[in-house]
Amino acid sequence: MKRPDRPQVTGALARYAEGFRKELSRKGYSPWTAPEHMYLMSDLSRWLDGRDLSPAQLSSARIEEFLIHRRSCTKARWITPRAIAPLLGYLRGLGVVPAPAAAVPASPAERLLAEFAAYLATERGLCPGTIAAYRHRAGLFLSTCAPEPTVEGCGLERLEPRQINAFLLAECAHRSIGSTKNMVIALRVLMRFLYLEGYTAASLAGTVPRAIPWRDSGRSRALEPGQVSRLLASCDRRNPAGRRDFAILTTLARLGLRAGEVASLKLDDLGWRAGEITVCGKGGRKDRLPLPVDVGEAITSYCRRGRPRNEHRALFLQVQAPYGPLASHAVTCVVQAACRRAGMDPVGAHRLRHSAATAMRRAGAPLVEVGQVLRHGLLASSALYAKEDLPALASIARQWPGARS
Repeated sequence: MKRPDRPQVTGALARYAEGFRKELSRKGYSPWTAPEHMYLMSDLSRWLDGRDLSPAQLSSARIEEFLIHRRSCTKARWITPRAIAPLLGYLRGLGVVPAPAAAVPASPAERLLAEFAAYLATERGLCPGTIAAYRHRAGLFLSTCAPEPTVEGCGLERLEPRQINAFLLAECAHRSIGSTKNMVIALRVLMRFLYLEGYTAASLAGTVPRAIPWRDSGRSRALEPGQVSRLLASCDRRNPAGRRDFAILTTLARLGLRAGEVASLKLDDLGWRAGEITVCGKGGRKDRLPLPVDVGEAITSYCRRGRPRNEHRALFLQVQAPYGPLASHAVTCVVQAACRRAGMDPVGAHRLRHSAATAMRRAGAPLVEVGQVLRHGLLASSALYAKEDLPALASIARQWPGARS
């Protein structure tokens, strides 16, 4: 096998080359990938020298100019902002290269959305994912009901309840009940914000119609036990990726965690002596749950023979460098990839939450205990799984009046 290259960096960035090489090794880049980043650093250093520029002059515009230069030299790889991001991240961490300038809202509508996002973060204490969703829905509303970017306040002083109703009626035509409910909640929060900040003379939150889902309709979307077994069996536990995916799927299927809760698990959340696991749920709520033996064994196998050794305290990490924590959507991607391997239609991680609750109910667990494991705030949220126990329901069903005795 060919030995990896060790490119030499000369010029403006030469003094930072050895540190960057060590940083790549620390983050888990292979001996064959790390030299590619070093070649990119060498090329950037020569480019700076050729234009008599210092690293401190590497603005966003200069970086784009460098990437255009590489493309003009018929370079086929390492020609995108994503490719140069590790190098820039290292140099910015040292303070050598200036941080990118913050995007300045170009219109009153964008400034209003930025204020709304700041309000959600400081006053409501929402997480970044929820803030992004609320901001997106607020942007849809403003683009439809207040499309006047040249007017300060976006014309909101003329906002009327009928406009809100018309917007929601149009949205309901192509949204599910759950999606419509989320839109209604976001609009109600937006109306409170507009009133508090003086954009509207009166609070219009009460004029936003409610979307009331039928909580007791239908049954849960649980997978069959055979399907869960197929998902677990699809993981090749002979390699690190398979051991990680098996541990994630086992945690989802046995404990019924949400995707974001799995992604936020830390090594410190595992209480091996007590046989417990600490879960950080919605609103920063922390709960301790018993750690089932099979979940503990799957996590132990991953930590011993699959998890990269680095300074990250997150339990589940990426399998390719740079080794960093998984995001919640990556947990969903793990489930969907397992579905494809098992020959099943792709499902989300939340379906395994339903499956865990249904399995507990079919095993005879009371609804109160099911709600405790799923950490439901209301018992009514757990009542959905009562429908899975058909024999118990049949025993309390009254005889049809017209049936024969």
